[in-house]
Amino acid sequence: MPSGHRAHSPASVSEANKDRARPEGACSPTGAAAIRRVWGPAALGWVLGTALQLAQTSLWLGWAYGAMALLALMAGVGLMWTMPSRPRSRWGWLPVAAALAFAATGGRAVGFAAQALPPTADGALVQAAWRVVAMPSRGEQSATFEAQLLQARTRDGHDLPIQGTIRWTWRSFGGVRSEAAVPRLLPGETWQGSLRLRAPRGLANPYGFDAEAWLWREGIVATGSVLQGGRNDPPHRLADDPWRHPVERARTIVRDAIVERLQPRYPPASVGLVAALVTGDQGAIPAADWAAIRATGVAHLVSISGLHVTMFALIATVAAGLVWRGVGRRWPAALLHWPVPVVAGVGGITLATAYALFAGWGVPAQRTATMLALVVALRLSGRRWPWGATWLAAMVVALILDPWALLQPGFWLSFVAVAVLFGQGGASWQPTGLGQRLRHAVADLLRVQAIVTAALAPLTLLLFGQVSVVGLLANLIAIPWVTLALTPVALAGVAVAPLWDAAAWLAQALLSVLRLLAAWPMAVWERPAPPLPLATAACIGAVLLVWRAPWRWRVWGLWMLWPVLAYRPPAPPPGTFEVLLPDVGQGSAAIVRTARHTLVFDSGPPMGRSDAAERVLLPWLRALGSAPQAIVISHDDSDHAGGLSSLFQAFPTATWWTSFEPGARLAGSANTCAAGVSWEWDGVSFQFLHPPTPDWAPPRQGGDNARSCVLQVGRGRASALLTGDIRSEEEAMLLDTYPTLEVGLLVAAHHGSQTSTSERWLKAIKPEWVAIQAGWRNRYGHPHPAVLRRLNEHGFKWVNTATCGAMAWSSAHPAQATCEREERRRYWRANDADDRARTAENPNGIYSPTATDRTMSD
Repeated sequence: MPSGHRAHSPASVSEANKDRARPEGACSPTGAAAIRRVWGPAALGWVLGTALQLAQTSLWLGWAYGAMALLALMAGVGLMWTMPSRPRSRWGWLPVAAALAFAATGGRAVGFAAQALPPTADGALVQAAWRVVAMPSRGEQSATFEAQLLQARTRDGHDLPIQGTIRWTWRSFGGVRSEAAVPRLLPGETWQGSLRLRAPRGLANPYGFDAEAWLWREGIVATGSVLQGGRNDPPHRLADDPWRHPVERARTIVRDAIVERLQPRYPPASVGLVAALVTGDQGAIPAADWAAIRATGVAHLVSISGLHVTMFALIATVAAGLVWRGVGRRWPAALLHWPVPVVAGVGGITLATAYALFAGWGVPAQRTATMLALVVALRLSGRRWPWGATWLAAMVVALILDPWALLQPGFWLSFVAVAVLFGQGGASWQPTGLGQRLRHAVADLLRVQAIVTAALAPLTLLLFGQVSVVGLLANLIAIPWVTLALTPVALAGVAVAPLWDAAAWLAQALLSVLRLLAAWPMAVWERPAPPLPLATAACIGAVLLVWRAPWRWRVWGLWMLWPVLAYRPPAPPPGTFEVLLPDVGQGSAAIVRTARHTLVFDSGPPMGRSDAAERVLLPWLRALGSAPQAIVISHDDSDHAGGLSSLFQAFPTATWWTSFEPGARLAGSANTCAAGVSWEWDGVSFQFLHPPTPDWAPPRQGGDNARSCVLQVGRGRASALLTGDIRSEEEAMLLDTYPTLEVGLLVAAHHGSQTSTSERWLKAIKPEWVAIQAGWRNRYGHPHPAVLRRLNEHGFKWVNTATCGAMAWSSAHPAQATCEREERRRYWRANDADDRARTAENPNGIYSPTATDRTMSD
């Protein structure tokens, strides 16, 4: 071989030819092509890293997240150098992106946690100035709104440097029942007045709505109430800057205009539905109609869903194209610089994004706007991505904007539905005639809706514990009705107000159909909440079952679904029982389970437009797969009987026991609890100990509390005693009647009030555990410090649901009890350590009002 020449292998010659064939300026293999290769692993890693950070029980220090991000970036630089020689190294981007997402989300969480209300300010009364920043939600006697605190000063003259958004409630003073009792609030207005600040707090239960997670995701650093009366001067408006928050201001004006026009002539549900479709405010829809919407599986249409944004984008794109063609007729040169497809595409996406922002910028709207923008950008640039890449890109963008969107059911329902639709591919043929097109459209709607319903059923079961059986039929009616008629007419009403009347009529007709469908027997199919591994397998199986793949693969989806269909939650062994004490705030409720039976004792307090039974008890019972055979309402106080009607509606065949006449709230008859009434379930005894006789009349000062049903479950040290609101006088009566009474779990009477849980009572029954059900910082000061001192002095183990969350106790292990806030710790959820820091002088986390505070209207 001649000197100075080098032999080339066929592979190297081929690569050299490829390089020579590549046009000048084209991307190198390590440019755009490399990005395409690593995009999938990197996007998956970002989603995984975000999810892992959200699973943290507590936050690290800020520098730890910074160090992780730095190490991930260094690893990424190393991967960039090795990719040309090691193509398989693209999967190394998965852990790199996961670490970056974990660090980015954790760093944002640390920054937000730093804005939290100082412990010393929790419960503080302040003179403050605040600016309304978001659309308020109005009720009959109150308004709830988000505001930025501009200045806050305590009564003793100390300034509180608080940053972030605070959620306020402004209630009418003096019991005035009128919307005019609370002034109309608009974003951009600045007000001054007296406020009470509170740390964000919600109920802590294993199932149902997680208010603390929602407050964290919304960026709420504190909650509070506007004070009036007593020593508090009426709040007054200081200034108004309409352009400070123009989008929220416009949403509020439009929402109020809809309500003002429609409220006198149409039912509240119709008015609320029109307002929800135009502005995203769902607060005006009554609870009963929300139940019908959920039961029929059309809740996704009430929020601003992908269908609404897509429909708006199509209309906006066509309109932008028509307008630009008109411009081109007058100035043809404009079409050369900006062709019609570019202007139509960009204009349509811009207007659709503006609509999504105007309607609240929910997760489905974010996903749709992102995916539409990607599709338009790719088409205009002449590129084409696989649907999976577009789908992942939209998910990553949504998580970059809001990492805590992963906690929302809507996030998973939205993205899984779109993935299933993408996976079906396009139509194999195109109909020609009008009749064929109509038949094809109807058949395609039926096919797509059936596929989506089947694919989302396990995920819906996991998230809500139920699936709408009539959902397929309801969506076949509601989707074209809402998308093609109701929503366009409602939106057009922004320009032509009389069209809102037509929209209200369309909404009323739709709601009438939904109520009929929801009233069908077996309209909703309920199943117990499965463990996460079984639920995940079922979700994958459902998607596999409807995927466009050979049936020899799809049939495996049935096998993956079967475990969830056959799953039954574990029950206590025969002869034992468990007591579940949910966190219902300032109220009482309990679930008692034996091997094959369930009893509910008390139904909790009212909660705004709903009650504790609907929000807490029913989701928990549904998750357990338990329908109570007996329900006991100890007495007729609202904090114990607030959910009576909801329980009766859900379980009309249960046996009812009360100490009062429930009247119209209970359509059937109720038994009167009295000492000596007993029965046995699965080897566990149930016995009423109080009142002494069905017609026993308490002393005048005793009232309903003295007549409370007292139920003992089990016997001896492995028994539980549910006491209602009896006083120390009734406790003494019980000790005189049952001198050998002993229990393992005592549910303290009257939420730990000073009038109950006497020293003689505790010494006699010697409980292993004392459980107190009370609300966090309740205005009654429950539990009373004297009761807590009594418990501590005698060494009794006790918990308070205000700090423990829901409590679980089993007769099989009477010395043990579990707390929801400890079992499922999350960094956005308050725990005992936080509570002790906030109330150093009162470790149980209870706020005891001072004499001055009791004179305040709160």
